[in-house]
Amino acid sequence: MGALHAGHVSLIEAARQSCGYVAVSIFVNPTQFGPNEDFARYPRTIEVDLQVCYAAGADVVFLPSAPEVYPAGSTTWVSVEGLSDVLEGAVRPGHFRGVATVVLKLFNIVGPDVAFFGAKDYQQQLLIRRVVTDLNLPLEIVTAPTIREPDGLAMSSRNRYLDESERRRATAISAALFAAQKRLQSGERDLAAIKSEMRRSLEAAGLQVDYAIVCDLATLEELEAMRSHAVLLVAARLGTVRLIDNLEVTLDESIRRRGGEPTRTPLLWGEGQG
Repeated sequence: MGALHAGHVSLIEAARQSCGYVAVSIFVNPTQFGPNEDFARYPRTIEVDLQVCYAAGADVVFLPSAPEVYPAGSTTWVSVEGLSDVLEGAVRPGHFRGVATVVLKLFNIVGPDVAFFGAKDYQQQLLIRRVVTDLNLPLEIVTAPTIREPDGLAMSSRNRYLDESERRRATAISAALFAAQKRLQSGERDLAAIKSEMRRSLEAAGLQVDYAIVCDLATLEELEAMRSHAVLLVAARLGTVRLIDNLEVTLDESIRRRGGEPTRTPLLWGEGQG
């Protein structure tokens, strides 16, 4: 949606390395914002974004207008049941209907063979994989790693909303995630205690926590017992700014065996397609 940063640049560079032609779409999508969210003030920095795109290796930048994406009288929507209703979907009703619809529209207009998304919005990339699989779209989804500031904060266009004090306190999010990951990889299995400690550390930094949980990688089911692979997810607010982050956890083989859990590798939606 523009206001590009190094995380977006990493996606363009990844595409440049593996594809013959790179297109970037920039569109602040009105249908994924709720009535009290920041659509009107969302940062729009098109001239700078264009320079960033071309410096990173983009061949073309697609800048549609809202009437082009949503012709007058549009009544067709894409709804992904289940995934759209939990976590971000529960906090932001209708958000993922807007995301799924606009992404499908952009895929249809641009016609990519491969599409690159960042891992920072874990639920979004999972939902897009579901759309691609369910609707038999002829493209591959690549999820690239989250790019972080030197102090650990996940890069986000909304970080520019933070004042100096909020910016310092925001690092509690990544700190909580990395601490939880370390505890799990060291053998701790009390998920209730780990979730409680994530929440406690975030609240101690002055954040209002929407959720701090451990989930299944493919379904986002909140886990009561640890599995070989999981994802830690956090959403929290600092003043009027809402930030999300996540961290995947893969347990060490020896720890899994000591715990008696059979080794398994989950198949994420969108993988294994012919």
